[in-house]
Amino acid sequence: MEILHQLADLFLQAVPTVIIVFLFYLFLRWAFFTPIQKAMAERAAKIEGARAEAAAMEAEAASELQAYNEALRKARAEIYVEQEAARQLVLDERAKLLKAMRSRALEEVAAAKKKIAGELESAGKDAASQTDVLAREIARIILENPSPMQGGASR
Repeated sequence: MEILHQLADLFLQAVPTVIIVFLFYLFLRWAFFTPIQKAMAERAAKIEGARAEAAAMEAEAASELQAYNEALRKARAEIYVEQEAARQLVLDERAKLLKAMRSRALEEVAAAKKKIAGELESAGKDAASQTDVLAREIARIILENPSPMQGGASR
């Protein structure tokens, strides 16, 4: 029994300490933990807001990048079409020029052939007209001057 009595005395002596610790807990909760929890909650809210804002900005940047790439692709396609049209125009002009040069060259060749044919015909006529004269001249020279071989063989 005496142990129970001693325990009761110890309990009565510990009550003021428990009350002081409890009051100290309430004071710390009011003065320290509540403001820290508020600050932590505000910080978490700001972090989440910043994350949401960053995600929105990232999505906006991605859509702008996609729009930019699409515009760039369209501009490249337009430039390619323009270059292709200009190239085709140059090729057509070149083909026309080559055709004109070829036809002019063919005309020059035809004219040269006609000229050569005319010269050949006149040369043929000249040769034909001079053939009789040359033949008579050769015959006269041969008949007038006997060749040394003919003369040497008969001697």
